[in-house]
Amino acid sequence: MKFLPGKTTASIGRLELLARGVVEGFVSGKHRSPNKGFSVEFAEHRQYVPGDDLRNLDWRVLARKDRYYIKQYMEETNLRATILLDASGSMGYRGEAAAKLEGKPVSKLEYAQYVAAALTYLLVGQADAVGLLTIDTKQRCYLPAKARASQVRLILEQLEKTTPGGDTALAPIFDDVAERIPRRGLVVIISDMFDDITQILKAMHHFRFRRHEVVLFHVMADEEITFPFGNFTRFKDMEGVHQEIAIDPKTIRASYIAKVNEFLNGLETGCGRVGIEYVPMNTKTPFDRALAEYLMRRRTGGR
Repeated sequence: MKFLPGKTTASIGRLELLARGVVEGFVSGKHRSPNKGFSVEFAEHRQYVPGDDLRNLDWRVLARKDRYYIKQYMEETNLRATILLDASGSMGYRGEAAAKLEGKPVSKLEYAQYVAAALTYLLVGQADAVGLLTIDTKQRCYLPAKARASQVRLILEQLEKTTPGGDTALAPIFDDVAERIPRRGLVVIISDMFDDITQILKAMHHFRFRRHEVVLFHVMADEEITFPFGNFTRFKDMEGVHQEIAIDPKTIRASYIAKVNEFLNGLETGCGRVGIEYVPMNTKTPFDRALAEYLMRRRTGGR
């Protein structure tokens, strides 16, 4: 239960994560389905055919046009969510400015694991199905989406086993996963997105083409954004060949920050262009507070 402390369940337990688009599910729930039934949200009229329930006749249309029409409504259904957790080497970075849990600053991966655990608890608690896929250069572990209570334990156990891996290769994995998910629903990506931005955006658009709703939780350490280093420092590549380089940070700060801002702006703009919800997360903000604020904004339609 490391990644699901009691204060997390207390802070988000009364919140909801509702789908903004239509979803395809199995049981009656909180979300709009593309299948038409007879629940509470009106969808359209269709002409009466023998065998239709007369209780669903629109009597006003009959009185006005002398024609028999049935009122159809949108069925409500459960959500099917898949969480894609980036476990590549760069996610292992642990900035000193990060929020502290268990007495030490959290790494980006740990922060992402806490977010994934909280979302799992929230979704299963509202009778939605949740699955987990951990990735780096390949798909490491896949738990298909299920709505049963035991799914929370299975995902928590898998999160406990997940450690930072190798390089980042998100785009081909996203393309494969977009084809694998059997019906449209919600795709949650939790990643620092350190990969070729053009290829990533193209691959994420594949999810939208398959009519999934996509939310990107973009996890960054504060040091990666502000580059606060002052003294001569040795930097280590956390992926690939693990090279190290010793430099004076002051000589590259301006160009580094310009590049990072270009990356962040390009990612946010690209997500907006294809209809993906972009949610920046800085590990210096406690994850439960950041997640609760996001869920409140989502519920009220804010940004």
